[in-house]
Amino acid sequence: MNSLSSEKPAILGGVPAFPEGPPAWPFPDKAINQVLQQAQQTGAWGRYHGPCSGQLQQNLAERHQTEQVILCSSGTAAVELALRGLGIGPGDEVILAAYDFEGNFKNILTVGATPVLIDVDPQNFNLDLNLLEQAMTDSTKGIIVSHLHGGLVSMQRLTRIAQQRGIAVIEDACQVPGALIEGRIAGSWGETGILSFGGSKLLTAGRGGAILTRSPQIAQRIRLYSHRGNEAYPLTELQSGLLLPQLETLDYQNQVRQKHVDTLLTRLGRDSGLISFNNRQLSSQAPSTPGYYKLGFLYQPEQFQGLSRDLFCQAMQAEGIAVYPGFRALHAIHSRRRFRQTDELKVATACDQNMIVLHHPVLLTSEENMAAIAEAVFRIAEFADEILSVR
Repeated sequence: MNSLSSEKPAILGGVPAFPEGPPAWPFPDKAINQVLQQAQQTGAWGRYHGPCSGQLQQNLAERHQTEQVILCSSGTAAVELALRGLGIGPGDEVILAAYDFEGNFKNILTVGATPVLIDVDPQNFNLDLNLLEQAMTDSTKGIIVSHLHGGLVSMQRLTRIAQQRGIAVIEDACQVPGALIEGRIAGSWGETGILSFGGSKLLTAGRGGAILTRSPQIAQRIRLYSHRGNEAYPLTELQSGLLLPQLETLDYQNQVRQKHVDTLLTRLGRDSGLISFNNRQLSSQAPSTPGYYKLGFLYQPEQFQGLSRDLFCQAMQAEGIAVYPGFRALHAIHSRRRFRQTDELKVATACDQNMIVLHHPVLLTSEENMAAIAEAVFRIAEFADEILSVR
């Protein structure tokens, strides 16, 4: 690794790469301001249902080529509702990756089912399809598949395996709205697809989520569960209105993010000590384009003189770069009594210990900023011994 500069990193008193810190999200937007002004003028901000909610459902249905769209209060709530809509409950098992968002694990427990953890693919650190069938039993009723940190799971292969066994697929596309997987938009492959509109997400309404399904029966079960005199898990009319203009710019923004990710990976090269995700297991017969809510890397401390993952993240944050440790692996934070596992989960354990993620807003800035991020990585590597000596 060759540094582009001999200047000390910010954690040692040098000048930060981004003195103003990471960009705040969401960015200022005239279209969003207009929605807010109209909501105040019309009083629509206080409604559960209205024209914006209906338009959002229609737009999402058209984008994902699905008949049923149920708006709700969060992506986490959407996963629970999808499980309930599929009739999954006590005595059932649901397979998911051992490195995944904790809410998916807890939702399985919430409906009374048992999580079954399998390892992640060593190439892209998402659900390893080579381990899927050996984890299945007669009790397996569902698979939750997430596309995380720039990795994509082959949905052609996964849905083929699941359909052969009569197992439902919940496709968690919360990190990848608008991504393309083997020719189809993320969230459109499974019996249900999940979107999140949380405050930091690519599509944000502060909070919120959506369930996508082609099954009227699944949708009806969800609606019956959710309606209790009023809607128990609402997305408001104001939130829906905020999302409509964002949907119009999503594809363009995803293209910009992809361009800047390509630039950053080129700048980092192959020996930066940060192993990036790849999607070589996907079908080459149909196009795929990842999504980047978080850009993930497997951190290699030996390339940084033994600097710990957490200390590396602190050094990057001192540069004004939003790099943080990734998720905790599910088997590392939950009692073995709460789940079943079918292998040693070695790759998921490595992710638990050394995954780092770059938050997405900077990916919408400039190629010059990608160069500055790479330079900060090289500078930290060059001064790793000194960082260790003073920490």
